[in-house]
Amino acid sequence: MKALNKKNISTIISASWIFTSDLESQLLSDYSVVIDNDKIIDLLPQSKVFNEYEAHDTYQLTDHILIPGLINTHAHAAMSLFKSFADDLPLHDWLNNHIWPAEKEFVSPSFVKDGSILALSEMIKSGITTFNDMYFYPNETAEAAKELGVRGNIGLVVLNFPTNYATDPEDYLLKGFGFRDKWRNEELITTSIAPHAPYSVSDEAFTMINTYSEELRISIHTHLHETKWEIEDSIGKYGMTPVQRLNNLGIIGPSLMAAHCVHCNDQDMAILAKNKVSIIHNPSSNMKLGSGIADVARMLEQSLNVCLGTDSSASNNRLDILEEMRLAALLIKGSTNLPESMPIKEAIKMATINGAKALGLDGIIGSIEKNKKADLVAIDLSKIENQPIYDPLSTLVYSSSRSDVNYVWINGKLKLKDKKLVQINEEEIIQLAKKWQIKLKKI
Repeated sequence: MKALNKKNISTIISASWIFTSDLESQLLSDYSVVIDNDKIIDLLPQSKVFNEYEAHDTYQLTDHILIPGLINTHAHAAMSLFKSFADDLPLHDWLNNHIWPAEKEFVSPSFVKDGSILALSEMIKSGITTFNDMYFYPNETAEAAKELGVRGNIGLVVLNFPTNYATDPEDYLLKGFGFRDKWRNEELITTSIAPHAPYSVSDEAFTMINTYSEELRISIHTHLHETKWEIEDSIGKYGMTPVQRLNNLGIIGPSLMAAHCVHCNDQDMAILAKNKVSIIHNPSSNMKLGSGIADVARMLEQSLNVCLGTDSSASNNRLDILEEMRLAALLIKGSTNLPESMPIKEAIKMATINGAKALGLDGIIGSIEKNKKADLVAIDLSKIENQPIYDPLSTLVYSSSRSDVNYVWINGKLKLKDKKLVQINEEEIIQLAKKWQIKLKKI
């Protein structure tokens, strides 16, 4: 009789381990996640799941750990086409003498669309299901995200100087809000206002941005305190640090996502903490550009919400949050001489639920819980380099890599199966990248 009462649903995923990344931070053994369409509807032991449910698709993932989809909270997706374009340079030189001139010559709607497809394909293969972007031509980034089925928070970029995309802050915002209106009802797309950085956006523009942010209840995403040069330049021009300046302009608040925050004095850190700013830690990019190492230990002591980003492929070369998670855990231990700094569960939360909180999406993603969206990643821990497994969470953070990402679901839809992209032609994407490589090599 029980069999007659089974509920028909979309998918059952059973794994050796499941890490929920919720308030309880549960590590469950031999459990199943039950999905109907785009939502998680149940979480129960494998021994019981088939007594209650009958699924269209079932996955028995032995020696896999199932985690919430990874969240890349700071990205410039289209810049994937600039990967390895200008390496081993400090940020100011890298931007002014290499990246910005190349953008002036090449950035266009087609560049952004193709670069975003390349980036998002890499992200899926790395277990990233949500990205927070800041770049020109946001419509093309959103089109790529929709085509590939990736969840994206797309920035309405603002600068004080003209680019191929717009001419001045008013033009950037006009085009950005036009984009926002067009994509307002698209489930996978949300938006933020994205002033590039304090050194590239004026007081007048920030004041305008703050007004729009408050009126529309829209978050702000910016670079902040990335380099020592940025702080010195701000003190020279304004007599205060960028954090202090933005605080005076009303930008510093709970709706702000601040990427980097590498160089913060006690006053800066107190302002960020008091205003409950979300900090986006980008360890690989900061090290590669020689920008420094953020004091994450102090941020955590002050109860700041710290999440993880890759930055662009041009300053990192890997869109790999698993790698950022490992580096974040190691850097805090090395910089504090305290090996107990950043417990494993907290490192995983930085890559999942903390990013969701920063984006204001923690009600629907970031943890494995009933009624949340089915954004999930299954990581295969069976390989020789992951053996033996005494603690699967330790194995995940310190031993595994993105090459172990085996399955990815976004919004309940399978996007990666047996390490292969689903309904995406990888060879076509490789040829797309090579086409742009030929063009850029001529510079």
